[in-house]
Amino acid sequence: MHFMSFVKTSFKLWFSGGRYYWAWIVFLGLLIVSGAFAYRDQLADGLIVTNMRDPISWGFYIGNFTFLVGVAAAAVILVIPAYIYHWEPIKEVVLLGELLAISAIVMCFLFVTVDLGRPDRVLHLIPLIGSPNFPSSLLAWDVLVLNLYFILNFFIVSYLLYNAFLGREYNKAVLLPLVLLSIPAAVSIHTVTAFLYNGLPARPFWNASILAPRFLASAFCSGPAILLILFQILRKTNGLKIKDAALSKIAELMAYAMFINLFLFGAEIFKEYYSNTEHLVYTKVLFVSVLGKTSVHYFMWPALICSFLAFLLFLIPKTRRNIYTMNAGCLMIFFGVYTEKGLGLVIPGLTPDTLGEIYMYAPSLTEYRVAAGVFAVGFLIFTLMVKAAISISLGETVMLGDQSRDSRI
Repeated sequence: MHFMSFVKTSFKLWFSGGRYYWAWIVFLGLLIVSGAFAYRDQLADGLIVTNMRDPISWGFYIGNFTFLVGVAAAAVILVIPAYIYHWEPIKEVVLLGELLAISAIVMCFLFVTVDLGRPDRVLHLIPLIGSPNFPSSLLAWDVLVLNLYFILNFFIVSYLLYNAFLGREYNKAVLLPLVLLSIPAAVSIHTVTAFLYNGLPARPFWNASILAPRFLASAFCSGPAILLILFQILRKTNGLKIKDAALSKIAELMAYAMFINLFLFGAEIFKEYYSNTEHLVYTKVLFVSVLGKTSVHYFMWPALICSFLAFLLFLIPKTRRNIYTMNAGCLMIFFGVYTEKGLGLVIPGLTPDTLGEIYMYAPSLTEYRVAAGVFAVGFLIFTLMVKAAISISLGETVMLGDQSRDSRI
């Protein structure tokens, strides 16, 4: 009975809001409708409506998938200081990080689905229905860890909010083991994703043991960068009490993660240029135009500069505590990591292809529309979850007997 009241109250909260809230919902709805129509055309005509071809069979969709796996994994950077070290300023916002992780994983699933020419073949990954080839298939491992991490975060969030709805403390004996399990699960989702690239010996650019730690280091930069911006928006629009100490500590942790990311990236670049083998051509795609046919360097150089400048801004205490320089650093980190794990990862790994052909790839309008629709779905899910979570966690919506009420009334 109480749980059904909790669910009904959450639904009611989704449909209560001011004009800015509804304007945001309508905007996301329009993007979703546009993406759905574009995806309908893609299903009808096939992947030919995208600019992906045989030389580059992974493109904009998989680049976004890889980036979002890192965003989902980044929730662990809040979980460890909050639940392991019981640092209260971060504990107040860790719930939002877990909500972002849930939204990011949903977007990951959608991006993989739209990348398939035959989405019905997802059934092959379901045990008993299909043949997932577990444990030999890395794709099966990726599906396993992503679903496990999604279920863990969803249960943790639901358990915390349900107890807040009932006005009681959560049971540490129930929550702590799940939180501890979510830490290796967060690491595993990005590690296995890295292994999907890493396990392709015909792609020398990805076939490096350093790829997994690079993925993790960049994830612990990009995810918190998004969270810092979201925390400030929610603090102003929803009255959420988020201490500046929490923002500053997250920015400090991001500085360390960005240093590791830049160091590992530099080590890989040194290895390729100093050895100067035929495989150097894949790395050159990042920084120069190979045979006048590649254009990734136009994005990669600004991305690298942004990542380095953001590292300096977050390394210096004065600039990471200043709200303006901190926000500038967040935007630069987002652009830097998004480029590095999107265009800067997928395209050079496939250029030239195994036959030496260089194919010029840029996302088509269909890909942009579908991707915008997927992001809109994720933002909508996050918006609705935050709408209910903030009201319940702040005690504005409480359970009284068999009834729930909004304490603001």
